Amino acid sequence: MCKVSEKDVRLFVSMLDRDKHSLHFLWDCNTGTVVTVGCPLFDDVKEDPLDFLRESGLIDPESMPAFNVFSSRIEEGVISGIDRNSLSVEINMKFAPDEEYSDCGFYAHFLRDDAGKITAVHGTIRPYSKKELFERRVLKEFSSEQSPKIFDDAVAAMMARHKNEEIAFIQFDVERFKLINEKYGVERGDELLSYLSTSLALLCNEEQPFCRLTSDVFMLVTTYENDKALMDFIHKIESLLTGFKDMDYRLIFGVAIAEDRGLHTRRHGDNATIARRSIKGNALNNIGFFNGRMKNELHRKQTIEDDMKNALLDNQFVMYLQPKYSISTGKIIGAEALARWIHPQKGMISPAEFVPIFEQNGFILKLDQIIWDSACKKIRGWIDSGITPVPISVNISREYIHTFDVVGELTHLVKKYDIPIHYLELEITESTDAEGVSDVVSRLKEAGFTMLMDDFGSGYSSLNMLKTTQFDVLKIDREFLSEFMESSRGRKIISHTISMSQDIGLDIIAEGVETKEQAKFLSECGCDAAQGFFYSKPVTQEEFDKQLKAVNKE
Repeated sequence: MCKVSEKDVRLFVSMLDRDKHSLHFLWDCNTGTVVTVGCPLFDDVKEDPLDFLRESGLIDPESMPAFNVFSSRIEEGVISGIDRNSLSVEINMKFAPDEEYSDCGFYAHFLRDDAGKITAVHGTIRPYSKKELFERRVLKEFSSEQSPKIFDDAVAAMMARHKNEEIAFIQFDVERFKLINEKYGVERGDELLSYLSTSLALLCNEEQPFCRLTSDVFMLVTTYENDKALMDFIHKIESLLTGFKDMDYRLIFGVAIAEDRGLHTRRHGDNATIARRSIKGNALNNIGFFNGRMKNELHRKQTIEDDMKNALLDNQFVMYLQPKYSISTGKIIGAEALARWIHPQKGMISPAEFVPIFEQNGFILKLDQIIWDSACKKIRGWIDSGITPVPISVNISREYIHTFDVVGELTHLVKKYDIPIHYLELEITESTDAEGVSDVVSRLKEAGFTMLMDDFGSGYSSLNMLKTTQFDVLKIDREFLSEFMESSRGRKIISHTISMSQDIGLDIIAEGVETKEQAKFLSECGCDAAQGFFYSKPVTQEEFDKQLKAVNKE
């Protein structure tokens, strides 16, 4: 072992002391003394240098949230111990009150005792050079934050090193992140995501790989001793990562325990995703655990996804039509196009089984396109057969509305089949994210389509939406109808909703009409259009044609 002479030490300190653009310090946490060289910022600091920086006003307020997590981790290490030998954080600060802020790296290396408590901190705060700033910018612009291959490899290696320890996959996201962007602005939303990434790097040690999966979804993998230790770790993440710049948001966690080490790391990640999604909207609990029921759900999802591509090639997806009736005349005035999956071995697969899965994996776009094409083809067939068509409404799923040219595709189909545009009506589900689709709805209306707001009454902002809505028709939700029909006050609400909507020029159609009493009540309220099992369930195109001829004959 090579010994360092006192002369070498003096030379080393002298070299650091000449670096007036950087700050080097040694903090003895037991005695509270600070020895500093280089920049004279800490010359008069006798105690906690982190407290000094926090109160100095030299750190850019934009960097304070990340610095607070950084300093909290060190202070925690001093009091109760830490499981790593160093931490670093990027901050924007100045070294004197009259200077400008500089992008800096704050590096802290620890000396720890046998219990893991930090006894001394060697710290360096150094401004990045222009070359470093450029290289960091290039790295940020051209590298993927997801890095699934790198993350998978890191997790696999970590699991191999801890064969006999419990391992948990922890996934979390920001609840209703779209509303965060709407409330605080996109830039603040991006700042929040950057803060979460930076803070995770400070919270996770070398044996806790983490990554940002998508926009606001993060995942990390950790060993743990027992259930309490795991929950303490999750609560620690939650406490340190919430409250960024006084923004109001909530983190939702999904946890999957790696019981089967033979599974690919992505399967464990899928399990954590299912656990996280299982508690969406739960006001009392924000931590979900993957369990046996979810395992069955995952198997069912995998089976459906395995079958869906063959189903597309074999034309197993077909269009059913549910008639829309005029309550007063008893005639069919339109139809809603609905997707049905006719499996050669399993028979009819319920939409409730496959639609939510298709919405998650993106296949819903392909399914919608099949139904759009089928509806246009059906209208064309009626015209060619001399049958007076009725409008067919098709659904537009919101999942891809910003990433796919819906307007171009639908206008193309209308031209392809040469049908009058008013025979193809478009339904979009009501949502609190109304502003998110307003541009698309506006362009579809400009193209000449009739727009229907589906499931009106299923959300909390329905009446508020009526002030500025661009839709032409409101479809009253079946749950709204059945629930409010049960009391006189509820009936008044339905009646006034119908009256108010018609007063501002909106047509009304009620879906889910199941009884003669409901149809009679709607008619008395001024709503003449209805669909539901009282009139007809969704039927094949052939059966629909029979009904159309039977009830609409002159």
